[in-house]
Amino acid sequence: MKIRFHWGLSTTRTIMLSFLLAILAGSLLLALPVSSADGQPVPYIDALFTATTAICVTGLVTVPTFSAWSVFGQAVILVLIQTGGLGVITVLSALLIGLHRRISLGDRMLIQDSFNLNTLSGIVKFIRKVLIGTFAAEGIGALLYMTVFIPDYGVKGIWISIFNAVSAFCNAGMDIISEDSLCAYVTDPIVNLVTCALIILGGIGYIVWWDVGRVIKSDRRSGTKLFRRLTLHSKIVLSVTALLIFMGTAAFFLLEYHNPLTLQPLSLPDKIMASFFQSVTTRTAGFATIPQQYLTNASAIVSLLLMFIGGSPVGTAGGVKTITVAVLLVSAFSAIRNQSDSVLFHRTIPRHAVGKAVAVVCMGFIVMSASTLLLSICTGADVLDIAYEAVSATATVGLTRNLTPSLNLWGRLIIIVTMYFGRVGPISLVIAFHTRKQQTNIIKNPTEEISIG
Repeated sequence: MKIRFHWGLSTTRTIMLSFLLAILAGSLLLALPVSSADGQPVPYIDALFTATTAICVTGLVTVPTFSAWSVFGQAVILVLIQTGGLGVITVLSALLIGLHRRISLGDRMLIQDSFNLNTLSGIVKFIRKVLIGTFAAEGIGALLYMTVFIPDYGVKGIWISIFNAVSAFCNAGMDIISEDSLCAYVTDPIVNLVTCALIILGGIGYIVWWDVGRVIKSDRRSGTKLFRRLTLHSKIVLSVTALLIFMGTAAFFLLEYHNPLTLQPLSLPDKIMASFFQSVTTRTAGFATIPQQYLTNASAIVSLLLMFIGGSPVGTAGGVKTITVAVLLVSAFSAIRNQSDSVLFHRTIPRHAVGKAVAVVCMGFIVMSASTLLLSICTGADVLDIAYEAVSATATVGLTRNLTPSLNLWGRLIIIVTMYFGRVGPISLVIAFHTRKQQTNIIKNPTEEISIG
């Protein structure tokens, strides 16, 4: 039996609609009395907000996740996070594979576009590897969390560990511990390191996993250096990720060292660990071990930059992505040096990749700017708090300077729309570029020089 789930729509519309339907279904479940901790249905706007933030793996919440929802409600949120992290199309594909249903050519093309893959070969195998890798990482993370959360919370610590592991790997940033996220565990090395490891693994993208695994296997026979044998994509992702984490850690350590509300009370090793965690979590994860509203203005600006960049393609993170920023910077420096080609790691970057990077950054900037302006109109909050909220929603990060719970109805609707477009907008742009057919034998308009800069 053949099941088609693209409904005759274009790939872009199918993916956008799938996210929207998942949000609506989740909001209806969360609006049920059984989902509420006190048995009284939460206002629908809060159910809709929570479903959106879960599917878009953002983490901004208007009601506390640990106290507002029952176990059933938290389970619904967890399923939404897992679905959003893997991607709705991936989950539907996994269901078809699990039911031994035939996946048509059109469905394979949809999966290919949703992951921005270059070939249809091995699509089913790729989905299986993604699922196995995801559940393995989350399972190991949950077991490590249990060594801390079971002694602290008893049997409930098992559920907390599972929830946190899924949320961290999917870069969602939601937890069921307290209203202060992970601030109580700022000095706990296991919670900090496991959370960071899951965030990074989910954020670098699946194809980097497979590429590193391929090189490690082949390197046993060839003996050549690992990094040289990686693809250009993996080299850029790993290099930029390491650089951003290091620079972010150094910046937060220096800027917050004497801040009595963040790092000053901590020991030197704990200061370094907290700075490292802040650098990692701002790259679209959304957990916090230090209160974001107490950061210095300079640290908040650094956080805005890291949030906007985000993680890497074909992973669970948001933002404009590391590859995008690297391509834009290399292209800019090539233009400054009057070079016709953009070269990175001795490889020429295709011109269409530069155009795609420009489009993704422009899309992100437009969504972020519009959200900031509209929030400024609807709320009387500080402009830095508003910008933090808007960038966090656009890049699906989930960090807030304590503004989210106080948003009025219009403010919440603005953030809902921002999170949705922040999640599906970049994906749609990438797919639009990937699937657009090249037109040949067309009449081109005449070229005329203009002044730039």
